[in-house]
Amino acid sequence: MLKPKELNLVSEWDKTFEKSEKVTHKKVTFINRYGITLAADMYTPKNASGLLPAVAVCGPFGAVKEQCSGLYAQTLAERGFLTIAFDPSFTGESGGEPRYMASPDINTEDFQAAVDFLSLEENVDSERIGILGICGWGGMALNTAALDTRIKATVVSTMYDMTRVNANGYFDSSDSEEARYENKKALNAQRLEDYKNGSYKLGGGVIDPLPEDAPFFVKDYYDYYKTKRGYHPRSLNSNGGWNVTGCMSFINQPILKYSNEIRSAVLIIHGDKAHSCYFGKDAFENMMNGNKYTDNKELMLIPGAVHTDLYDRTNIIPFDKIESFFNEHLK
Repeated sequence: MLKPKELNLVSEWDKTFEKSEKVTHKKVTFINRYGITLAADMYTPKNASGLLPAVAVCGPFGAVKEQCSGLYAQTLAERGFLTIAFDPSFTGESGGEPRYMASPDINTEDFQAAVDFLSLEENVDSERIGILGICGWGGMALNTAALDTRIKATVVSTMYDMTRVNANGYFDSSDSEEARYENKKALNAQRLEDYKNGSYKLGGGVIDPLPEDAPFFVKDYYDYYKTKRGYHPRSLNSNGGWNVTGCMSFINQPILKYSNEIRSAVLIIHGDKAHSCYFGKDAFENMMNGNKYTDNKELMLIPGAVHTDLYDRTNIIPFDKIESFFNEHLK
């Protein structure tokens, strides 16, 4: 078995949510195909017996496992699943250098490595493994589901397609060859600056202080990442953000090209008032188009919910539906 490298992991509880008395928690590590050691929080139902269904959780894009992915993982563990919430490569407590980089390939591999790890856990049923991706990791989860035949069910919550937003801008407002060219030109100029300086310039997290005329979706992010509600010192979005060139390769690497070949079960959840809802609706439509396996695919729209409502609003996140979906398809 591949052996992870030793990481410097925080031992105390430093999550943005309360610790549950219904589950046991411990830090674990595992290694991906590129030799990067990933850090995760494992949540196990107390008094659990026999082989358990398992779910790997990640997201949002630029968040850490101490934020909403951990909340999802802990809540699902309360409902009978063994879960892990992990930090992607180059972020949080996970390894990988340089820091604050993203990769459609490596980040998809992170999810697959989580499946590797769970498949070999002694109290996990390797035939009953699912994944759950939040925000930008929703798109990564769909990409992983299209690639990894071991995954029996995938839940996607308040998703982004990070390749689409990097190529086209928000709301596809920069979807032209000219706009993409200018973007690539600026990024390549930044590459030379970084190379000369010997360091990578950060792009900045959520803007702070918040301008009065900021768009609603920026205010929505601020309300989560920059307040007591969701701030975490290791979170990219709460602090300095990704490297300016960190997401460059997303521009011409669409990750959802083969989503309509996903045979396993998929549930896409989105708030119908979320600025990002078009990502979820379009992803569902594209996944269904020409797919031979449509009976196990669902789109669930939450009336009145905005993007970050599905980060941590436990009265809005449809955990009953998520639980029943995983129970049905992780048989």
